[in-house]
Amino acid sequence: MFSDVSLNVIKLGMMGAAAFLFGFLLAPPFANFLYTHKLWRKKVRTQALGGGEVPFFQKFHAEGETGTPRFGGVLVWLIPPLLALFFWLLSFTETELFEKLNFLSRSQTWLPLATLLAASAVGFLDDLAQVVNVRGLNKYIGGGLELKYRFGAVFLIALVGAWWFYYKLGWTTFHVPGVGDFDIGLWYIPLFILVMLATYSGGVIDGLDGLAGGVFASIFTGYGIIAFARDQFDLATFSFAIVGALLAFLWFNIPPARFYMGETGIIGLTATLTVVAFLTDSVAVLPIIGFLLVLESGSVIIQLLSKKFRKKKILLAAPIHHHFEAKGWPHYKVTMRFWVIGVVMAIAGVAIRLFG
Repeated sequence: MFSDVSLNVIKLGMMGAAAFLFGFLLAPPFANFLYTHKLWRKKVRTQALGGGEVPFFQKFHAEGETGTPRFGGVLVWLIPPLLALFFWLLSFTETELFEKLNFLSRSQTWLPLATLLAASAVGFLDDLAQVVNVRGLNKYIGGGLELKYRFGAVFLIALVGAWWFYYKLGWTTFHVPGVGDFDIGLWYIPLFILVMLATYSGGVIDGLDGLAGGVFASIFTGYGIIAFARDQFDLATFSFAIVGALLAFLWFNIPPARFYMGETGIIGLTATLTVVAFLTDSVAVLPIIGFLLVLESGSVIIQLLSKKFRKKKILLAAPIHHHFEAKGWPHYKVTMRFWVIGVVMAIAGVAIRLFG
């Protein structure tokens, strides 16, 4: 009745829609649980990462930080694995449709699913440390795990992923669209680790209601299209399941946010994005598709370097979305304009990759 391509398109659409519907129904009772137990930060950040006061952050975000729950990212990393498990179990009924809808496969989705769960667990511990004031864990300004511990955990996850790609999958090449493949041998391992750490640093984009959800939705949509074009249909379905979950999260994160994504969402998404980029052999276009992550991370680095060596700021506030807020842009204008940029860059990145 349907061609294989049509069935795979239906598969993508169904999983994206199912993830959204599941998240949409789960979010209200989940939010009630978060508010009942007051799972939000107990103190507001008072210093910048490189030292100094944060007047603009306190002006615009102090009230929300201590009254809006974290852990919203749980919706994003919980739903795709549940859908994968559900349709994998249905595939044992030997019904052709259910077998087609199953997207749990060793070659395409085991690794990103494992990464999503492992990295999100690290973020969950950080969020937990921020809201329950665990003595000995709340050492960095604002509560939670110290930055070096979070980077250390991401580094370990990246190291395992790099080892898997190099030794288990035998991947040693780096593809540049329009140019070709370059065999980089053992350098594949440090490249993988560097990309994951750099992508995680772009997680500072989670600073305005609705901003991170919309940006990551466009990024994973782009990589879902690339995976589909490469006949990696299970990986494409997984990517669209994440997009559906992100859109459900976004429904409740649009101002005024019912909850924030938190580190449990950011670490999981950035680590998984890295794995998806490598699995699709599309790391070279990650700075394009994920342009806003690069912009956000770069703005923080430039601000820190300027304060250290020039003893003055370049931006009114960092990351750069706070700079535009400080200039007088309403938060919704910053968010929506960043969404537009994110979509345009995702389209450009996909076009360059497919052309290559």
